[in-house]
Amino acid sequence: MRFLSRRLVMPSDLNYANSLFGGRALEWIDEEAAIYAICQLETNCLVTKHIGEISFESPAMQGDIVEFGLETKKVGKSSITVTCLVRNKVTKKTICLADDIVFVQVDPQTRLPIPHGKTMDILAKQTEKEIQTLNM
Repeated sequence: MRFLSRRLVMPSDLNYANSLFGGRALEWIDEEAAIYAICQLETNCLVTKHIGEISFESPAMQGDIVEFGLETKKVGKSSITVTCLVRNKVTKKTICLADDIVFVQVDPQTRLPIPHGKTMDILAKQTEKEIQTLNM
């Protein structure tokens, strides 16, 4: 799993118990997973179809830095399924795990699903090339 993004927990992100509000965490997860899927499929015409099991393990407090680990679970004809792990950057404790986040590529006009032409093998090669580019 690659940890690709981080956020700082701010006062406006807190619930009544002064920890990260679950709704805010879910908003971040959907956004981070969408960005990941957009980069994987090389298109921004995706919609969230489904978010499966979400498990909250430990709280995040104001001032904590949380990071988002993302990986592709499977690829369909017009869809991509992603897992997102949110953890505390310093302690590495899992804050939340969101599994089976499904995005579907849609036609911009009709909003109907369209094939994206990617496979797990293509995505693996694409990721390897991206990592090599980053390591220059």
